[in-house]
Amino acid sequence: MKNTQNGWDMLQIIFSILFITLLIVACLWVVQPFVLGFAWASMVVIATWPLMLKIQGWLWGRRSLAVIAMTLLLVLLFVIPVALLVNSLIENSGPVIAWATSGHVMLPQMLWLHDIPLVGKKLYSAWRHLVAGGGTAMVASVQPYIGRTSIFLFAQAGHFGRFMLHLGLMLLFSVLLYWRGEQVGNGIRHFAYRLAHRRGDAAVLLAGQAIRAVALGVVVTALVQGVLGGIGLAISGIPYATVLTVVMILSCLVQLGPLVVLIPAIIWLYWSGDTTWGTVLLIWSCVVGTLDNVLRPVLIRMGADLPMILILSGVIGGLVAFGMIGLFIGPVVLAVSYRLVSVWMHEEPAPRDDPEEVVEELAEIEQENSVKQ
Repeated sequence: MKNTQNGWDMLQIIFSILFITLLIVACLWVVQPFVLGFAWASMVVIATWPLMLKIQGWLWGRRSLAVIAMTLLLVLLFVIPVALLVNSLIENSGPVIAWATSGHVMLPQMLWLHDIPLVGKKLYSAWRHLVAGGGTAMVASVQPYIGRTSIFLFAQAGHFGRFMLHLGLMLLFSVLLYWRGEQVGNGIRHFAYRLAHRRGDAAVLLAGQAIRAVALGVVVTALVQGVLGGIGLAISGIPYATVLTVVMILSCLVQLGPLVVLIPAIIWLYWSGDTTWGTVLLIWSCVVGTLDNVLRPVLIRMGADLPMILILSGVIGGLVAFGMIGLFIGPVVLAVSYRLVSVWMHEEPAPRDDPEEVVEELAEIEQENSVKQ
């Protein structure tokens, strides 16, 4: 099996490849429980690294003090709110699922339609006709899907122990990455450069830009809008405000916005006769609903602009694949891949030839080959 002319041994190469493959598989098997926590921590640290450097400058250049300050910020602004939201979602999931699957959901009477000037009577008559003719049947047909969707969403959040484990690992790895961020970053760049030279180094830097764009421009904006919208719901007296806040954050993550939840809440307040708080929530919803137009461009400018369909696919696919953590990991994976493929494509200029000429040229070549055969 040994090639004496070239000086290499086929069996040695095969066994070397097998040994390296087994070593890689064994390493991945060992670190598997920590992969999601480390990926989550990497996104958080990359997104907040400039803030950590500013805090370090304010604290007399002491990295240890900056790490402690960033850890406290993560606990106060991220870990505790997320844990409370998920815990509240689990506690309130029972009544919501029972209501959605009870079979007693009826369309409201909408008596307040009478008070609308000019068109109130016609609107109320049309609504009554819808309810009498098929509104209840429509609700009954949609109800099973509402129940299944609710059960699926609550089941994803129901793995509370695993979620809190990854949350704790994220905090631990974040502390380590804050402490040795430069060394870790240089090590990753060195490994990428060893694999693909300047292309590999550029890929790592582009991946960092994409992660920062998703973390700041999408996740932070969704959290800010969801929390502010939830505050408005709680002050206005809307029941299950915490659960609706979680739904609002998910809606903002998939780029539907907070108005998907806020508008039905406003209608419910007016329908129940609480016009004062309905007006307050309406004004507050106008502020919260337009906040992303100001906040998202400012944050995304720090990273890289990304298509909204990419974010939508990443959020939904990440939720299905990884559960609640996938809401953050899914968009990042797609964003990094998109940026790398986009840069690779633009290394060559786009074709400028007329499509018809290209098709004719291919047809001529095909015809010449068929004649030769």
